[in-house]
Amino acid sequence: MLPRLQVAVDNLDLVSAFRALQQCADEVDVIECGTILIINEGLRAVREIRALFPEKTILADVRIAEAGSLISRQCYEAGADWVSCVAGASLTTIAQVVAAAKEHGGEVQVELGESYDATRAQAWRDLGVQHVIVKRSRDREATGTLTWGPQDIERIRELAWMGFTVTVTGGITADELDAFAGTPVGVVIAGRSIMGAEDPRASAIELRDAMGRAWS
Repeated sequence: MLPRLQVAVDNLDLVSAFRALQQCADEVDVIECGTILIINEGLRAVREIRALFPEKTILADVRIAEAGSLISRQCYEAGADWVSCVAGASLTTIAQVVAAAKEHGGEVQVELGESYDATRAQAWRDLGVQHVIVKRSRDREATGTLTWGPQDIERIRELAWMGFTVTVTGGITADELDAFAGTPVGVVIAGRSIMGAEDPRASAIELRDAMGRAWS
């Protein structure tokens, strides 16, 4: 099964976000209202993107660390399908977000840091978390020192075995997708490679084609 394609919208404003989304939305499955966009525009970003793209899965990437019930409820009520938490959030906070998700028919995603604790990940799954992100951070990616390696593939396989939908992210380009060939990745996130492209639709199609080759 092919992974879904998620576009990360981390524009500074909705005007530029809409300009690119109007071109690429037909080629993506999930629209991520990124942390930077939400900081700048608030949950208005979720509401307006939901109104424009009612058929798409929408993630509010608010990276909840505490106040899980309050923050997640606001996101779901704004129109988000998925809400994100950071790996360092307490299990109490994660449980609050899961409870809010169940009330609103939503889902929960936890973003792993550079460290990985399989026991803690299993605890998230036991609470009802559906999604985890395996990430190459923006800061480390910029140094050029971090590449996808065997340890990442092993982590993806273990998390999928636990029952998670595994998402991969971190400046992913079409040329890199062969590194994940055959692995149980459920979602591939691309941000700048689509939103910053001269032709966002063509870039999204290029990624979809590369996904088709990697997971054929």
